[in-house]
Amino acid sequence: MRLAVVSSDGENVDLHLGKGRSVYVYDYGDELTFVEKRDVEISEDAKHQGGKVIKACEDCDVLIAVQFGFKSKVKADDAGIKLVMDEGPIDEVLSRYIDHVNFMKNIKI
Repeated sequence: MRLAVVSSDGENVDLHLGKGRSVYVYDYGDELTFVEKRDVEISEDAKHQGGKVIKACEDCDVLIAVQFGFKSKVKADDAGIKLVMDEGPIDEVLSRYIDHVNFMKNIKI
């Protein structure tokens, strides 16, 4: 599973999706591995730029940001990317998401 987080400093998930000038990409299989930092050209004054971040993460399964808008949700769905809202230190955010996924895999219905 490939996960991406929107971060201003590489340490915290701390930005709205549409303000994500930098995205940090991780792979999760048996363990979590940092892949790379991706820079996204975001205009200071423009609105609705989440699509640019989504395009930069087309190879990702999950994209985590503090917040995102409806248009970004639609674009992410069309691209097959799951958008998740969370914030805090990147390692804690990724751990929470992975723990949740693993928990959901083990639920017996």
